Amino acid sequence: EKGWFLLKALLLVAALAGLGLGLSLIFIAVYLIRFCCCRPPEPPGSKTPSPGGGCVTWSCIVALLAGCIGIGIGFYGNSETSDGVSQLSSALLHANHTLSAIDHLVLETVERLGEAVRTELTTLEEVLEPRTELVAAARGARRQAEAVAQQLQGLAFWQGVPLSPLQVAEDVSFVEEYRWLAYVLLLLLELLVCLFTLLGLAKQSKWLVIVMTVMSLLVLVLSWGSMGLEAATAVGLSDFCSNPDPYVLNLTQEETGLSSDILSYYFLCNQAVSNPFQQRLTLSQRALANIHSQLLGLEREAVPQFPSAQKPLLSLEETLNVTEGNFHQLVALLHCRGLHKDYGAALRGLCEDALEGLLFLLLFSLLSAGALATALCSLPRAWALFPPSDDYDDTDDDDPFNPQQESKRFVQWQSSI
Repeated sequence: EKGWFLLKALLLVAALAGLGLGLSLIFIAVYLIRFCCCRPPEPPGSKTPSPGGGCVTWSCIVALLAGCIGIGIGFYGNSETSDGVSQLSSALLHANHTLSAIDHLVLETVERLGEAVRTELTTLEEVLEPRTELVAAARGARRQAEAVAQQLQGLAFWQGVPLSPLQVAEDVSFVEEYRWLAYVLLLLLELLVCLFTLLGLAKQSKWLVIVMTVMSLLVLVLSWGSMGLEAATAVGLSDFCSNPDPYVLNLTQEETGLSSDILSYYFLCNQAVSNPFQQRLTLSQRALANIHSQLLGLEREAVPQFPSAQKPLLSLEETLNVTEGNFHQLVALLHCRGLHKDYGAALRGLCEDALEGLLFLLLFSLLSAGALATALCSLPRAWALFPPSDDYDDTDDDDPFNPQQESKRFVQWQSSI
């Protein structure tokens, strides 16, 4: 119910941007209709510019320059958002590496212990068969090894979970790549529109100003659309960042089916939450210590009487040393510090860099919408003030390719002959 309410709130925020677009288009249309239909007729043959013409042109130029400032802000915001999402992806990839390392170590250790039980311990029992008390010690080591393998299997808590941090990181990177590219194209398009509009005003080129007016209308629609997406995303992200732990914990529990004790241990990582694997780790450590003492006792008592028992005993000690090394690595990986650090890095990427970038992009969209709306109101009045021209009025008098200059040079050449 809360999620549905949040979705409706986000849709309302996006709808406000659509409402702003509609109101701005209505205002521009009313203004242009009033300008075209309600202006007083000019006296015939009058070439005096209408009063306020320079103010109109300069207001358009100032609006376009403000749009260029907004474009710079947009590039910065786009970069910050990309950095935040990249930090999120890196944290997810590191968490996936930790979880995969836990699964790999557990699988390797269990397989190694199982191989030792099937081969070395079986061989040792066969060699020590004449001494029942030594066989009992070997069987005790077997039971302890099987108990360690059983306890270790319960440590691979992420094995078989349908949710993969690697897949989430790849999906996030894929979406971010296209989002970043789309914003770069939008920023470049608006920059070109602003620059060519300023060029058209400087050259007093009617056709260029008309084309850029149409393009400004297109960019205005795109700016309002991006503003709606940015506002909805920023509102949703700020609501998430205000208290992310319960939401992330519940969502992860729904997607993975893991117990709340395990998820709370890694997401909260404080003294109030105990390690859910502590009992398994303690039992495994005790069992390994018992196996070690039993193997030392067998080596001390059995080898002098049964020299052939030395080889399986040495192999078992090597397996035990590797198992203890893997066990200490598992203890370090299973501690909440590593995964909680990745969780904190992901939150910082989202709630600091990405949210800051979204706010700058929202500011860019506001400046862009205001600047383009002002330009759309000013450009028709500006090009109406351009002097009438024929096909060659826009060319420079000193231009050697100007047909008028060529005709003058031809007349001078004939008179000189």
